[in-house]
Amino acid sequence: MNKFHFVFDKTKKSINLRNKLIKKNKNYSPKKATHFIIAGGDGFMLTNLKKFYKFKKPFYGINCGSYGFLMNRHNSKNLIQKISKTKKTTINPLILTSVDKKNKIRKHISINEVSLFRQSRQAASINLKIKNKDIIKNLIGDGVLVSTPAGSTAYNLSVHGPILSLHSGKLAITPISPFRPRRWKGKIISDKSTVTIKNLNPNKRPIAAVADNVEIRNIKKIQVKVNKNIKIYLLYDKDRSLVKKIKIEQLRKNIK
Repeated sequence: MNKFHFVFDKTKKSINLRNKLIKKNKNYSPKKATHFIIAGGDGFMLTNLKKFYKFKKPFYGINCGSYGFLMNRHNSKNLIQKISKTKKTTINPLILTSVDKKNKIRKHISINEVSLFRQSRQAASINLKIKNKDIIKNLIGDGVLVSTPAGSTAYNLSVHGPILSLHSGKLAITPISPFRPRRWKGKIISDKSTVTIKNLNPNKRPIAAVADNVEIRNIKKIQVKVNKNIKIYLLYDKDRSLVKKIKIEQLRKNIK
């Protein structure tokens, strides 16, 4: 028997959907539920994936936002029947380990990407390594991001990064407005790699790290890697799979 835990955003569209669904379905606790039903946009979905992933239960998103890349179409009809016909996609998040100027260590998970940005008028000056090998000795610009395949059509695409197939086993490292080296387009790496990014001048050129929608300021160094032990299960209607959505975006990019 399917038992749903519903989470609704505070938008008008989400509230209207809540009024319809809660009349027909009991809202179980996260512990007792078999599925999480998230009604909102992509940002709201990311927040709840990180909040509830430890329950190890599948998520079904209903789009009440704009694009809804991580979501299914907005529809309140036949929810139980629709859930029974969905396809499950498993993704692994990134783990961000950050060290700030006070040597405070923080860890966050990220579904889409980890980004580094300058936090002042001064351009960022950063070193990128995989293991002990330099990718870029000194990247000067607005910043850089490390993207998963699931996030490669989001912010990564908007800064001209590559779109990665969902099961490619790759990560994309993409510069944000690079000044030097000006023509560096980034790098595609194995998702088994650990990326270390160091701020070369934290006093004069402060930078902030962002894990999806969580920001940590005054960064000295970060490490980014995929955690294969964390599995997040996403459910999609048969015609709305994440694999299919990424392929469509790849075709659009190639046409343009």
